[in-house]
Amino acid sequence: AMALGKRNLKAKSYTAYQLGIKTNKMHGRARIVDVKVEKLIKQLNKNVIPVITGFQGMNEEGDITTLGRGGSDTTAVALAVAVDAERCEIYTDVDGIYTTDPRLTDKARKLSEIGFDEMLEMAVLGAKMNPRSIELGAVYDMPVYVASSFSSEPGTLIHGGEQTMEVRKAVTGIAVD
Repeated sequence: AMALGKRNLKAKSYTAYQLGIKTNKMHGRARIVDVKVEKLIKQLNKNVIPVITGFQGMNEEGDITTLGRGGSDTTAVALAVAVDAERCEIYTDVDGIYTTDPRLTDKARKLSEIGFDEMLEMAVLGAKMNPRSIELGAVYDMPVYVASSFSSEPGTLIHGGEQTMEVRKAVTGIAVD
């Protein structure tokens, strides 16, 4: 928020507690059960950029919980669903989803799009995306766009689409754990 402020943009930072991101009690693997968006929408309506702590929430006893590896992606998708966004965009250190880990083979290809079912299977088997973020996207039909925060290369859109992996092709990619 301070960096945005230095660029003359209005921004405000929030913790999970401040925004009312409620989780269950499973610290380290907590699941988001509710998101209060009133504060968030109020700030957006004032053209204030909210900077939100991902990866955490608060259980019913007021304890801070963490969501586990990839929890920031899960937070982003949950917030996008809560504010009824058109899609969730995740900017990270990779420029999209590949057919396999590009560090392991030069034959890995970046996918322009992938279905929720295929991405969920790859995430569960080792692809570097939190499976819960993909589950949330699928359950609420929230498309998730993954791209690099370091380049303007097009990323990958994860979405429901009309085809399932059984109809489309036998193998979309290979995840390595």
